[in-house]
Amino acid sequence: MADTPQSSSSQAANNSAASTERSPLLKPGNGSEAAQQNGGAPDEERVVLAEEVSFTRIALIMGTTWVGVFLGATDSTIIATLSAPISSEFKSLSLLSWLATAYFIANAACQPISGRLTDIFGRGPGLVASNLLFAAGNLMCGLAKDQYTMIIGRVIAGMGGGGLMSISTFIGSDLIPLRQRGVVQGIGNICYGSGAMMGGIFGGLINDHTKMGWRLAFLIQVPPVLLSAVAVFFLVKVPPKQSDKSYLARIDFLGVFLTVSFLVLLLLGLNSGGNLVPWIHPLTLTTIPLAFITFGGFLWWESKARQPIIPVRLLATRTILAACLCNLLCTMVTMTGIFYVPLFLQVLGASATDAGLQILPSPVGVSIGSVAAGFVMKQTGRYLRLGIASVLLMVVGVVMFTFQNETSPKWLTLVAFFSIGSGYGAMLTTTLLACIAAVDHSQQAVITSATYLARSLGSTIGVTVGSAIYQNILKARLWERFGDYPNAEEIIRRVRNDLSELKHLPKGWHDGVITSFVEAFRGVWFTLLGLVLLALVCVSLLKQHTLHSTLTREDGAQEDEREEPT
Repeated sequence: MADTPQSSSSQAANNSAASTERSPLLKPGNGSEAAQQNGGAPDEERVVLAEEVSFTRIALIMGTTWVGVFLGATDSTIIATLSAPISSEFKSLSLLSWLATAYFIANAACQPISGRLTDIFGRGPGLVASNLLFAAGNLMCGLAKDQYTMIIGRVIAGMGGGGLMSISTFIGSDLIPLRQRGVVQGIGNICYGSGAMMGGIFGGLINDHTKMGWRLAFLIQVPPVLLSAVAVFFLVKVPPKQSDKSYLARIDFLGVFLTVSFLVLLLLGLNSGGNLVPWIHPLTLTTIPLAFITFGGFLWWESKARQPIIPVRLLATRTILAACLCNLLCTMVTMTGIFYVPLFLQVLGASATDAGLQILPSPVGVSIGSVAAGFVMKQTGRYLRLGIASVLLMVVGVVMFTFQNETSPKWLTLVAFFSIGSGYGAMLTTTLLACIAAVDHSQQAVITSATYLARSLGSTIGVTVGSAIYQNILKARLWERFGDYPNAEEIIRRVRNDLSELKHLPKGWHDGVITSFVEAFRGVWFTLLGLVLLALVCVSLLKQHTLHSTLTREDGAQEDEREEPT
């Protein structure tokens, strides 16, 4: 389907192609069976390939979508340096992780459905809706009068942010051949990684140097995202899949419900346990088991649904499972580091701005790693060794985290973030292309959604697990050292809820409190080391597939060994 009027000869060619528009997307001689194995319903939907458009138009389209990617990623980590002033204003530092996870829960819930919805309604309308939701959520945060309004605003912004980040990738896959996608995805990852890494710096600068403080950090994002929505409306014209069924009949509502239920139950239990209530409290003993039961129900339903939001049969293939697990684990490591290193530095006396500046090498690393990985794949068509090298870079950075203490030099944190950023940027590019190359064209949006779901789960679970480890170790160490002191319960409660209390500690408390904080953070660093080593194992299990040079994927088909789900 063209974006502009065509000549009669061109239209005839398109009409001829329409009758067999799915044939180059499936393995020869196995069309219907392959589609069913991949979780599709071949008799219900027809894929319409977009035309290869000019470089100028692609640059305009992708540039517009990347504005949303950058802002969505910025908003995901802006809380890293604003959590302390926001939580202190609302007198509830124990709810710190909810300021982040409210956004990530909504991201994780919306990204899988975005693939199916934009297959049905079109990429353009989906991206416009995402921009509007993102703007509304940030407006609520900037005007919030209490913590509950703040969290609701974060949820709405997260819904929009999830669409902003995932739909841009779908559009790239629709318009750009796979062999060239590495470089384009690398640039997109620069926007994502730079936004994620610079969110903390941006938040700290706004908070420390403006009269409105942290509220302006949210309000200032509203105008550019509204302008992006207008540009998307006029530029993005990617045809949706065609079907004789109604729109609503093609949406997997039960799958969406089970996904959201799983995330909310899991995060409610992990956030509450050892923080708001004891681990043996009925709340945690109920929500966490129910989360896993719900997840089992999700896997069962998605394996039998005719048009699932995530075709779980594909997750049984080695490359896709390994890539999704690698995305999950590496994102847990990266996002937990971004949230807890600035908090660690602020405990040691750094301002919000200084703490944010320590993260600055990370977006530089993401930029270098993403684009370098894209160029290597464009030139060689290979990604396996590249993926292993990228995770090894992350291992080096996390090892440096474990050496941080009260007297460690600033350069240690700077180098660690550069190493992690470089590895993470390259990993995102290589694993995404590995997943897309391992499936048919008709499944590329939903399998891209699976990788984004893995990232969102990684962000959510990583920050939540980090909070649980940090809060529980801190609480235990403070009680070990000061449990017998006068007014210990009240002072420990204030220290855990408001970092400004570190400046008003009773005599004899300061050194012990700082040591307790350092020990709590060290527990987080060693947890990250274990996670990144698991990611290294996962990335080594990827299988090499052909990176095609055309949208129809007809080139080099004889080289492509398609993995079958087990």
